[in-house]
Amino acid sequence: MTQFARRIARPQAQVEALASRYPGCWAQLDELRSYRGAPDVGDWPAWCYLPMAASYAVVSGGGPNRVPFSRAADVGIMAALSAWRLTQGIYRFDPAVYDAVRDTPVSGNIPAQVLYQLPEWCVYVETPGAHWLGQPLHGFFAHLEHDHNDQRAELRLLLDAGAAPGLASLQPMPLHLGIWPLAESIERMRHEAERVAGQAIAAQPGLLDDVAPLVSLLLYLCSQASEIGDGQRRPRNPEPKKTKRGWKLFAADRPTTWDVGLRLGAALRRAYQAEQTGQGTAASGTSPRPHIRRAHWHGYWRGPLDGDRQFDLRWQPPIAVGVAAPEDLPAVVRRVD
Repeated sequence: MTQFARRIARPQAQVEALASRYPGCWAQLDELRSYRGAPDVGDWPAWCYLPMAASYAVVSGGGPNRVPFSRAADVGIMAALSAWRLTQGIYRFDPAVYDAVRDTPVSGNIPAQVLYQLPEWCVYVETPGAHWLGQPLHGFFAHLEHDHNDQRAELRLLLDAGAAPGLASLQPMPLHLGIWPLAESIERMRHEAERVAGQAIAAQPGLLDDVAPLVSLLLYLCSQASEIGDGQRRPRNPEPKKTKRGWKLFAADRPTTWDVGLRLGAALRRAYQAEQTGQGTAASGTSPRPHIRRAHWHGYWRGPLDGDRQFDLRWQPPIAVGVAAPEDLPAVVRRVD
């Protein structure tokens, strides 16, 4: 009988590889999370699955042990993979939307709090055609960290670049968040990387410029919830279930692929075709020829001035003329794994 190798997604293979390196790590992290709210542990925001201090404790072996330099990256890897395994969402952008969003600069006064609306504690975004340090960038994990010591928020990226889907292909990248705009967070990351890595960063022209497009993809996930999935269900974090030993979170048994921007992608392709063919130009010449404008982010604050306010961010696609609004387009449904 012919034997077929089990085919699994790259992030799923990486979760299994980490569990092999640190047997019992998931149970240890589950236990540490169960202490949330205890007087000697404290609390953290709902958008953070578990502060990285817990991953440090598991990687180091606990107590006064320190993480050796050779395994320093494992702390960031474990923090991302432990959060991702709960939902196992893989986000696959429509090609036209993917290219347009990546090309949209992160500029203006976009506040960091927009990222608190990530659809899951940790997402894995596929990045076809992208590269990092000369290697194919297959995708990246993204989650939010709440530093337990200084109460600082961070966006943690875990880049999946390399041929084999092992732990060696994963590279952690932090962005410090604060009261400043996201564009400044990216610039602060640049300065910090140059300070720490020095010549290594200087030898890679444009290295950190590759981060901004990844942040744009995340902003789209945070601001365009209606464009994720088929309209029948949405990604979300799991609810704890009551067991004989108390409330517990159960990890997803397999990955779920979420299509992103299918209807808008159809609209973009129609606009590009109209621009190239000149379709839609009125015979009288009173209507402008179909053309494409540059995409940009647009947002505004809403809510009472003296209360909780929320920044409503929207991606304005690269369309000027001849394209219906996404909500007016027919639904495009693909099978979700």
